[in-house]
Amino acid sequence: MTLPISTKAQRVFHYFEEICKIPHASYNTKPITDYLEAFAKEHRLEYRRDEYDNIIIMKAATKGYEEAPVVIWQGHSDMVAEKDTTSKHDFATDGIKLLVEGDYLTADKTTLGGDDGIAVAYMLAMLEAETIPHPAFEMVITANEEVGLLGATQLNTSGLKGRRLINLDSEEEGVLLAGCAGGLTAHCLLPAKYERCTDTCFEIVISGLKGGHSGMEIDKNRANANVLMGRLLHTLNGEIDYELAKIKGGEKENVITSEAKVLILTSGDNSKTIETVIEALQRDLRHEYAGSDDGIAIKTFNLGKNEKEVLPRNVKEKLIFFLMNVPYGVQKMSENIQGLVETSANIGSVKLNEEGVVIKCSARSMNKSAKAALAERIKYLTEFLGGEFNVNGEYPAWEYQEVSPLRTILTDVYKETFGKEMKVTAIHAGLECGIFYDKMNGLDCVSLGPDVYDVHSTNENISISSVERVWKYLLSVVKALK
Repeated sequence: MTLPISTKAQRVFHYFEEICKIPHASYNTKPITDYLEAFAKEHRLEYRRDEYDNIIIMKAATKGYEEAPVVIWQGHSDMVAEKDTTSKHDFATDGIKLLVEGDYLTADKTTLGGDDGIAVAYMLAMLEAETIPHPAFEMVITANEEVGLLGATQLNTSGLKGRRLINLDSEEEGVLLAGCAGGLTAHCLLPAKYERCTDTCFEIVISGLKGGHSGMEIDKNRANANVLMGRLLHTLNGEIDYELAKIKGGEKENVITSEAKVLILTSGDNSKTIETVIEALQRDLRHEYAGSDDGIAIKTFNLGKNEKEVLPRNVKEKLIFFLMNVPYGVQKMSENIQGLVETSANIGSVKLNEEGVVIKCSARSMNKSAKAALAERIKYLTEFLGGEFNVNGEYPAWEYQEVSPLRTILTDVYKETFGKEMKVTAIHAGLECGIFYDKMNGLDCVSLGPDVYDVHSTNENISISSVERVWKYLLSVVKALK
């Protein structure tokens, strides 16, 4: 397949399409890194690959740019793997099926992987080009960014010569990022020894939510299906006697959960009460989330009488208490940058396994102590309920710097290219710039990218014309970095 796109950024889209043909979900990055290694060999470029599937591809400066500072271009190779309930896509083996809808490139019932495949495509197009004058490049493509910036954390940066870093993992054209939040993943376990129960089974599904990125969209009042499910279970708890056999909501801690389902066992006589509770709650939620999640739907299915393993009553109560009280959403807005979220929390995944109830939450903040305090709240709640708590995937914030020569160059070039000012701000999401800034003394870094919408959701799409404009801008930036 060749995308039906006619654009000056043709080679960028060529490489994006090639990337999409290769399965590259988080934790399955070897195939895409194999492709990048083969690309480096084919183009006779020096490269360095590590055991974590990070790869650095180098290109020497062109004539006249030999004395210019080395520039690091940076992005990540993995993508968030989400699909809608009707999709049969297998992220372990299938490539992404691309669709062109007017000015937008999207995928068929799955995430697109524009975050951050378009960055890799930009870098490959730059490495391939023979006519672009440029300083020496170090193209750093990390793995497993979407699951806690793992690749950047594991990467040995001691061999990098550059101290100017341009990250291409942003999703809004005309915006230059100069800071980002730090974050962590909280793993919570409510232990349980299951019991057997025989009664009428009802499956209840909450769906129709927009979901989205737990950093980028956390300030948009979007509902989280896990939070709503806690409210539903609490409401039912006051109306009927039931056992909980299953709960499943979300997979990734950095995604606002768009669907959750439970399986409860109760008397078949309670069918009407369940329907009444659901109808009332759906009506209330649609009113509460009007404008952000108008399509909230709650459905129930009577699966008949069956025997199931269920949570003990005390663990069911602990789970409901947790879901009703765990921090979710914006906790504090920034005092320094107008409109920027400083601290937030997201409950991204809830499910049962052989040990009990497993819950994953993310905590983000531009402030180190605020992030720690938020994590402590989740820990206190978990341990108060007799659960176990641990943290992984922690990464530092990238603090805004008053003086940045690289930022000055990029904003000047933007104004010269488009005749308007570039917006400089920070972002409430984890960027690998924070990792590199923490590791590399004297690093001057920025982040930018084309318009990518609804990342981490099945509605993800990328503006074709924006990709072209950003490509034009990047070529101008490269020339100015002499």
